[in-house]
This record gives sequence, C-alpha cells and structure tokens, in this order.
Amino acid sequence: MNQSSIGKYRWTICGLLFFATTINYLDRQVLSLLAPDLSKTFGWTNTDYANITAVFQFVYAISLLFAGRIVDILGTKSGYTWAIIIWSLGAMMHAWSLYIGHAFVSALAWAGMAAVPFSIAGFMISRAVLAIGEAGNFPAAIKATAEYFPKKERSFATGIFNSGANVGAVLAPLTVPWIAEHWGWEIAFILIGAIGFIWLFAWRWLYNKPENNKRLSKQELEYINSDTTDVLTAAGEDTSVKGKVTWARLFGYKQTWAFIFGKFMTDGVWWFFLFWLPKYLEAQYGMVKTEIMLPLAILYSMVMFGSIGGGWFPTYFIKKGYTHYDGRMKAMLVIALFPLVVLAAQPLGGISFWIPVLLIGIGASAHQAWSANIYTTVSDMFPKKAVASVIGIGGMAGGLGGVVMSKLGGALFDHYKLLGHIQTGYTIMFAICAVSYLIAWSIMKLLVPVYKPITDL
Repeated sequence: MNQSSIGKYRWTICGLLFFATTINYLDRQVLSLLAPDLSKTFGWTNTDYANITAVFQFVYAISLLFAGRIVDILGTKSGYTWAIIIWSLGAMMHAWSLYIGHAFVSALAWAGMAAVPFSIAGFMISRAVLAIGEAGNFPAAIKATAEYFPKKERSFATGIFNSGANVGAVLAPLTVPWIAEHWGWEIAFILIGAIGFIWLFAWRWLYNKPENNKRLSKQELEYINSDTTDVLTAAGEDTSVKGKVTWARLFGYKQTWAFIFGKFMTDGVWWFFLFWLPKYLEAQYGMVKTEIMLPLAILYSMVMFGSIGGGWFPTYFIKKGYTHYDGRMKAMLVIALFPLVVLAAQPLGGISFWIPVLLIGIGASAHQAWSANIYTTVSDMFPKKAVASVIGIGGMAGGLGGVVMSKLGGALFDHYKLLGHIQTGYTIMFAICAVSYLIAWSIMKLLVPVYKPITDL
C-alpha cells in the first residue's frame, strides 16, 4: 500500500500521547526539583524523602495493576480521561500539603494512633493521589498505540510518545525552580498541575476508537489492521479461539512473567534517576535551585534521543528477517550494554560535575530506549484486549522495583552521610543501575527464548 495514500491521522493520536506523557512527567518531577529546599524547610532526612517518594511508587505500582484492567473495561478514551483528571488534581494538592497533613494527623491523633509530621503526611497523601491518576497513563497510551498502529510501527510510535517523559523532564528543571524562586513552591505545583486540563479538551475532541473515528480514512484503517491476523495465520493457529481475560489467566503465561521481571529490574533505575538526581547534585557538588537547571535539562535532552532512537532500532533487525519480537530482543540486548558506563560516574566525577551528568544521561537514554521496546513486546505477543492489563501488571512490578530502589537509596545515603562518605552510597546505587538491564534481559530471554504469541485469549 502506498504510504502517501494511507493518511497520517494515527500520528495525531501519537502526538496526543506524547503531550500527555510530557505532562505526566512534569507533574511527578516537581517534588524532586524542590526536594533540596523542601528538605531544609521541613527538616526532612534522606530517609524521610525516600519514604515520601516510596509512597508514590508503591501506590503507583498497586494502581497500575487495576489501571490496566480499568482501561480495558472503560476503553481508552474514558480511561485516559479519568486518569488525567485524577493526577492533575493530585499534582495541585501538593500546594496544600501542610493543611492536608494537619487534618490527617489530627484525625489520627483523635483516634489514638501514631502519626508522622504534618509536612510528611501531607506530601504522602498528595503523592498517593498523583500516583493513582498517573498509573493510567502508560496502560492507556500503549493500548491506544495498539489500536492505532500496525505492529511494525508500534515500537517507533511508543518511542515517540515515551520521549514525552524526557521532554517533561527537560521542561521541569527549566521552569519549576524559576517559578518556585519567584512565586513560591506552592504556585509551582498549582501551575504545573493545571496543564493537564488543557490536554483533556484536545483528547476528548480528537480521540475515538479507529473504527468509530470519522477523521480516519478507510485506507488508513485498513493499514492499521493489516497485520492483525498475519502472525497467527502464518503460525497455523486457530484465530477464532477466544477466552476471557483474567489476571489468573495472564499470570499463567511465561510472556507475562518476562514482562514483569523486565520491568521490576529496570523501572527502579529510572525512578532513581528521576527522583534523586537533584539531591545527588546537591550532595556531591552543592548545586541547588536554579543551578541545577542546565545540567538536568541537558541530561534529559539526551534521553529524548534515546527514546526515539530506541523505538526505531528494532527495525534494523526486523528488516533482516527477524520477527517483531526477536528483533526487539536483539535491540534490547545492545541497549542493555549502554548503562554500564554509569559505573564510571563516581570514579570520574571529581574532574567535573559534567562527567557524571553526561554518563548518567547515557544510562538514562538507554533506559528510555529499553522502555520503548519492552512495552511493545506486550502488543507483539498479546491480543489488543489484554494489552492494558498486562501493561498494568508489569507496571506494578516496575513500581515495586522503584520502591526498593528508593528505600535502599535513602537508607544508604543516610548511613554513609553519618560516616562522612555519602559518595559511597551513590557509588553503590550507580553500580546497581548499571547492571540491571543485562540481568533483566537474561531473565526475559530465559522465560521466552523464541517468539510465541498468545492465541487463546
């Protein structure tokens, strides 16, 4: 089919997913950028901050398990709508964390229960609401990609919308510290949180399922559905076999467990970079407030290229005759080698802060390249009606991996800070980040050594 006659509306949908993911990461990164100042203002230790971030990650993990199911039940349009409403409100709630915390702690005291300081309790509650909403982003976005793109374009489309995470990570340090310095930290949370409601209008106007979207041409719809049954038919499978999608059934597939282990081992690395880099620059180099704007903006600009390039990379192997899944796994093995450069961040960090920033930028870029592909392995192997549910299960595992990394980091940093060697804590954490991807790839390959799509759902 001639590409010029197909139409390009599916890329408009990809653009919507890109902007939603940008907003998603803008909202979640505000706290990490303000953490050095908020820690001083409220007297938080590294463990206190780790507990606040861990609440987000834990609630996010549990919510992802249900978010995927809810998106599959409600449909992509309604599921995404509710997700962004909840997370935008949660983001804005941070501005009133002290009042929320005071009310919560007072209620606990009235009930005769132990409590934490107002500021910690308030931020924990706000992070929990943010996490519940943000959990819907990736299940809905991956499901929309499966609906609007044939398999051969999905990793590239995923790489593009997933790069929104990096754009959000770039825009946040360029805007949040400035807003906080001039208008106060509360306004930073309110302004950034309100952006989601602007996106919501565009989403409600432009998105419908492909078969119901009048803006989509007949030719483009046929192109989107061109490979729906190709793989199953070629494999000699009975495409008429149907089954109900339940968690019990999904957990029975090795393909599900491959995704679970891949996410658990690697998502925590990204969470660590996202939530702890501002604290690292403060602890190692004394950089605070607007001083961190340029280094973080450059680092996350690098990451954007990793996401898009990583989404394109499997096509090199696919054109050589590999299946979509096998081509992605080949690409992911190569990608898994790049984070090893993070091992040199601390040994060379004494020369200039730019060296760890650039090396971590390479590692973070590799994560986004990995992420663009691991998400797409799900739509390679599972039917569309199960995609969001599997993404939710794997996302839960990734969130729990993030909890482990955050709690481990906070404990190590406080421990070595007391010994006067906080840099050792970062050396240990960077080493974990460096090797996680090779471990994850090995487990995934062991579980699913060859491409085997699910045909009985």
